[in-house]
Amino acid sequence: MEFLSDLWKFLKERKKFWLVPMILVLLLFGVLIVIGGSSALAPFIYTLF
Repeated sequence: MEFLSDLWKFLKERKKFWLVPMILVLLLFGVLIVIGGSSALAPFIYTLF
């Protein structure tokens, strides 16, 4: 959780709020990759792409 706190402080100080959507999209893709590679939902996720 300290990492998230530091990241938020960095974004707030440097006025880099435009990075937030890119970070969220990268996290979403990471979650999809983890779920898609290790679960029974993989065939359904692959049909999205």
